[in-house]
Amino acid sequence: MSQPEDAEARRAVQPVICYPNETLPVPELALYAKAREGAEKVDEALISARNAGCFRAKAGQFFRISSVDGPQVGDLNLWNANDLNERFYSGKSRALHGTHLTTGERMWSSFPYLRPMATITEDTLGWYGMDQYGGSVHDVIGTRCDPYTGNLLSGSQYHHCCHSNLTRALADELGVSLAEAEPHVHDVLNVFMCTGFTRDTGQYFMKASPVRPGDYLEFFAEIDVLGALSACPGGDCSAEHSSDTAACYPLLVEVFAPQEGALGDWQSPPVNGYDRSHGR
Repeated sequence: MSQPEDAEARRAVQPVICYPNETLPVPELALYAKAREGAEKVDEALISARNAGCFRAKAGQFFRISSVDGPQVGDLNLWNANDLNERFYSGKSRALHGTHLTTGERMWSSFPYLRPMATITEDTLGWYGMDQYGGSVHDVIGTRCDPYTGNLLSGSQYHHCCHSNLTRALADELGVSLAEAEPHVHDVLNVFMCTGFTRDTGQYFMKASPVRPGDYLEFFAEIDVLGALSACPGGDCSAEHSSDTAACYPLLVEVFAPQEGALGDWQSPPVNGYDRSHGR
């Protein structure tokens, strides 16, 4: 295909950030850190390899996802525990913060709510930054490994991919059928996963996660949340992500409650203030 004479000039146009985020509400990290100091563990869930499980954290509590036995990535879904219609919106979180999330950044909820669901307060992999390949950790670009894409690409019937794991876990948590649970499963925060886009073809890539036992990602629950976490069948995702042969390990979720009054007059953020008239 021939290119126009001004092709280089067109490519040289400077980019513009779509959503400047300087006016986003700033999380009260100092308040959260102070409240965390005296917090006590009130619950935990050990997510077994190639499986998923659910957990709940009330508004004002903290939840931590930890690597415990070996390098392992996890796919995280979040819902408003009182209204499953409000759920994590990975695309908008990506647009507001970037392709990967870290300390001080937030998991935002779906329309029409669009408010912080959880704020990352600690990230032991924050040192990783962006590597020479354009890779980083905790991405909001991958959707989750699923049986439909596997069937499309290779004709497989693999049942322990993250989509299926999350579907089973949510069905069990709610006491509903798989068919009822599946529509609630959504695009994830890929916890500990190291990913990016290739420079030449723009394809989504993964590489061995830098996570090691003892690493964790901790969140402050801005609202009552129901979470589901899948310990991905790809293990550290160094080779493939739907596998019965990759080395896989459990992930630990712990929930911590601050002492009474530790958060002062803090309140959950209200739902988005748009009037929903849509021009009519």
